[in-house]
Amino acid sequence: MSSPDQSTVTTWAKLLRAHTKAFASVEAALKAAQMPTLAWYDVLLELERSDKDGVRPFELQAELLLPQYGMSRLLDRMERAGYVRRVSCSDDGRGQSLFITPAGIEIRKKMWTIYGPAIQKAIGDKLSPPDIRKLADMLAALLE
Repeated sequence: MSSPDQSTVTTWAKLLRAHTKAFASVEAALKAAQMPTLAWYDVLLELERSDKDGVRPFELQAELLLPQYGMSRLLDRMERAGYVRRVSCSDDGRGQSLFITPAGIEIRKKMWTIYGPAIQKAIGDKLSPPDIRKLADMLAALLE
């Protein structure tokens, strides 16, 4: 296996810094608006997109790339807040399906009013539409 050239290392460092900066600015905007974190938004969005059978916690964990212990604690907090409902699975006595509640839908929509403009400020205001499309294509290639 070969070592990366300097431009690859530089690109890696810039990618990490760009992610960290954009993520931090979005989190700061949500916090300033006294909203939950991005992790809550991501869970709520996945549950809102799910079908009538809901989502199993392990499916959500795989989709969001969160560790199991973190996912369990996050879901506990979201359930206590009234945004998520757990239902035992009929085919698996230990399994659960997760559903978003009406309060969860409402808070996710409120969060988007902060999240959307924060994304625009972090990325959309800094790149042209063609550059955004080009970047999206390049990032998609990295995800393959």
